[in-house]
Amino acid sequence: MAVYYYWLIYNKKIRPSLAMWVFFTLAVGMSLFTYMKDGQHSPWDNVLNTTDLVFVSSVTVSIVLFGDRSTRFNRFDLVCLLVVALIVVFWFITENNVVTHLMVQGILVIAYFPVVTRMLRTRENNESYLLWSGMLLAALLALLSTRGSLALIYTGRAVVCIILLMLIMARVDRQKPA
Repeated sequence: MAVYYYWLIYNKKIRPSLAMWVFFTLAVGMSLFTYMKDGQHSPWDNVLNTTDLVFVSSVTVSIVLFGDRSTRFNRFDLVCLLVVALIVVFWFITENNVVTHLMVQGILVIAYFPVVTRMLRTRENNESYLLWSGMLLAALLALLSTRGSLALIYTGRAVVCIILLMLIMARVDRQKPA
């Protein structure tokens, strides 16, 4: 999936939002970190979170290297980044892994906002159904192997967010003038 996504970005077939993927990278990393600090878990007990970290960070690098200017940060994205920073500061002060993990899930929901707002504003879908379907399938399969409530929350949130994004993608495509 990752190689296909890189190819789409490089060939300008899609224009994913840099802000979304930066938020994903920060939040997925923090989510895995707080999950690991909360108990005696291995990275494979939350396999979706572990593989997501590799995927989202490499996609972020791909967008930075090959994405077009429309993928860059806008004012809304910077406000979202501030929220991410505040949650990280909260964790440093409190070291409360569970609450921070739950707040990070909020960041991961917020991470979809840049791509959704851009789709609704431009009335153009710049995302790949194949990629998001693959990510949905990976999340659904990961439900079978997650261990612990935090891993279940992470995976369940991923399933819901991906489904909602794909519904918005379909709506934008249906409303596109013929």
